[in-house]
Amino acid sequence: MYGKCTRYRVKAIPGVRDRSFDVLNDAKTWLATAQTDVRRQEFIDPRDGDLSVKDYISVHWWPSQSGDPSTIERIEQRVRRHILPHLGALPLNAVGTDVLRSWKKRLEQDLGPTSIRLVWATLSSVLQAAVEDRRLARNPCRAKTVRPPAAAPGRLEAWPQEHVLTVRAALPDRYRILVEIGAGLGLRQGEAFGLGLDDFDFDEGVVHIRRQIKMVRASLCFALPKGRKVRDVALPSSVGEAARQYATAFPSVPVTMAWDDPRPPETPVEAKHRRPRTYNLLVTGRERKAINRNYFNSYIWKPALTKAGVIGGLEQRADGQRVWEPSREHGFHALRHFYASEQLEAGESVVSLAQWLGHTDPGFTLRKYAHFLPRAGARGTAAIDALFG
Repeated sequence: MYGKCTRYRVKAIPGVRDRSFDVLNDAKTWLATAQTDVRRQEFIDPRDGDLSVKDYISVHWWPSQSGDPSTIERIEQRVRRHILPHLGALPLNAVGTDVLRSWKKRLEQDLGPTSIRLVWATLSSVLQAAVEDRRLARNPCRAKTVRPPAAAPGRLEAWPQEHVLTVRAALPDRYRILVEIGAGLGLRQGEAFGLGLDDFDFDEGVVHIRRQIKMVRASLCFALPKGRKVRDVALPSSVGEAARQYATAFPSVPVTMAWDDPRPPETPVEAKHRRPRTYNLLVTGRERKAINRNYFNSYIWKPALTKAGVIGGLEQRADGQRVWEPSREHGFHALRHFYASEQLEAGESVVSLAQWLGHTDPGFTLRKYAHFLPRAGARGTAAIDALFG
């Protein structure tokens, strides 16, 4: 093809776009490789990988994402904050192990191991989709020479009973019942906020966990519990009596909010699914509205932890701002861990505990809380002593 751009052109391979070359041997090599890969159904045109990471995410990957709105929001934040600023301008096929090493080192300046693993998993999901779209031959996030940091070692530690009681005493009267709900029923924070008095079946001795309150883009809404599973939890009589007394002192308040997603619906199906629902909530804020977890954690929970001596007070940062002492292990979830430890210490079965906690797999419950089992190894050593004693 003299006088027409490059001299040699490979064409007429079914399913493969034509491609031009300056050198005859390059054209022949491409022809042989392309024909072989087409027969194996493994052909990937390297030109399809020239699309930038940013364009692939915005045009091809992001529009196909669906699921729980709060989960989608967290994924969007990881992409916007940690992937696009560093990798967005690169072509897909330029993201190799060398690029990932530099990117990982940069992330380590701002994020801990757990957060890096989540961001890494998000990028891996993007690149795996590119592999399945036949834009990449392999996913570099799955290479053996560069991996996300290992999970932080350690195991969950349960609060002693003294912490539970002192924190409860340090909370304002309106919020003290949440300690009984968290430590006595093992509920997550959003489930505790979404609980109503009519969810208590005092005759059968169970509590029906039917909903939670969650936050999506700074707005509150009702939703199914985590994993979109309702469940029943055994009701201790002391917790039931505390709920009755609380309802007398603080009568239930009807609260109306959207279901599952507070954003305006765009289709009739979304409008039907997200239509506002009203529930009589057991615990509400001073404004007689659903509790905002950010407000509760910063202005109710952490001051109570400080007053009870569980954590220190506000610390002065270098920039002049005052922030709370890091206390992730002392969040509301600590009551859930306390509940699990008390159940196992009392000899309750792991299967029952998994059901009450809302875990799909009892094996997950066992792996997470096995160290709470009483006298681990005592039966085995007793058997050996019986043999040789």
